[in-house]
Amino acid sequence: MSHWLDLYERMGDLLAPSMAKDHPNLPIVKEEGCYYYGVDGKQYLDFTSGIAVANTGHRHPKVVQSIKDAADQLVHGPSGVIMYESILRLADELGKVLPGNLDCFFFANSGTEAIEGALKLAKFVTKRPYVVSFTGCFHGRSMGALGVTTSKSKYRKFLQPSHLSYQIPYADVKGCPEGVDPEVYCVEQLEKDFNRLFKHQVTPEEVAAVIMEPVLGEGGYIIPPKAWVKKVREICDEHGILLIFDEVQTGFGRTGEWFAAQYFDVTPDIMAIAKGIASGLPLSATVASKELMQQWPLGMHGTTFGGNPIACSVALTTLEILHEEKLVENSKEVGAYARQQLLQLKEKYSIISDVRSAGLMIGIEISNPQTGELDGQAVMKILDYALEEGVLFYLCGNVGEVIRMIPPLTVTKQQIDDGLEMLEKAIQRFLAEQLSKQ
Repeated sequence: MSHWLDLYERMGDLLAPSMAKDHPNLPIVKEEGCYYYGVDGKQYLDFTSGIAVANTGHRHPKVVQSIKDAADQLVHGPSGVIMYESILRLADELGKVLPGNLDCFFFANSGTEAIEGALKLAKFVTKRPYVVSFTGCFHGRSMGALGVTTSKSKYRKFLQPSHLSYQIPYADVKGCPEGVDPEVYCVEQLEKDFNRLFKHQVTPEEVAAVIMEPVLGEGGYIIPPKAWVKKVREICDEHGILLIFDEVQTGFGRTGEWFAAQYFDVTPDIMAIAKGIASGLPLSATVASKELMQQWPLGMHGTTFGGNPIACSVALTTLEILHEEKLVENSKEVGAYARQQLLQLKEKYSIISDVRSAGLMIGIEISNPQTGELDGQAVMKILDYALEEGVLFYLCGNVGEVIRMIPPLTVTKQQIDDGLEMLEKAIQRFLAEQLSKQ
């Protein structure tokens, strides 16, 4: 243990700052269910799910056994050079839970890779050069994905992509004037934004795809009106533009439906899925219909590690667990309960300026009660105090103003109560500290 702690102290020398400077770098020795177990001997309730990955909980017994069983057969592909049952079975089973006719797959390792595949597929099939994305969306940090990522300008600093993309505003529900229907307002603004884009910057005939997070993730957990998402689909259809949904974070029950596409009742042409797909093993997929995917010939994309046989086996087990334990339904039910409890906290503490949720994808916005300004510094303090109390949250938003609450879908109402009790204590500690400084 002392050697492990010595290495922990040298973390800044051993790892790049982009890996070693995140929050909170909690040193742990074990994970199980909804909990981490720290080097300090404490149990921590995990409301991050490894950033929306451990939907079936940490180290689910069936997942652990699935890894062992799969490793007895195959450790590595590569698909194409050889072929194996788990990748084909997974494609077949995923097609049963994905919306519409999305039933053909290119498997990769990460969400960003799935986005890269989606962008390449759209451009190749349409023979059009440009992509439209929405301000505030996060799609990854590789160069192609970075071209459509605008959640924070720092991600693009000195790395402005060479290929062109265009951005228009995401649905601004909070900016809706008082007395106006938010759905009507957002749809009208969307139409104006697209008209302005097509009139002044790029013709629709040049646009291969519109890419969007159906629920804004790293950009602040913003949930757009359903009519707004449907209007995006309509505009794409009108101009022969492919619609890409980035469901890397929203998939596999996170929003209370299998995918956010079903939450909004909108089927995209292409989807990128990852995170919750394999209960922690690296796996992702670019998904489209057979008709679209078959226009993307051999050699136009490739992978060495994508669709790893162990990861595919575990993904199959993940689907079984989600079905058998009704975790998608639990996400909807317990997510609604968590929202209700958080709204009660919002009534008590004016520092909570908004609560936004779909299933167990929950954002708690923190603002300065006096100025109304979004307060990322307060979030960091509250997160630190919450960790000391015994619960782990993460952050999101352009200035880190949102507490991101994404527990495993196995979470119970009692665990929600436990975690929110610790969060309330953290808020109380922060407010007492602020009061003492006055």
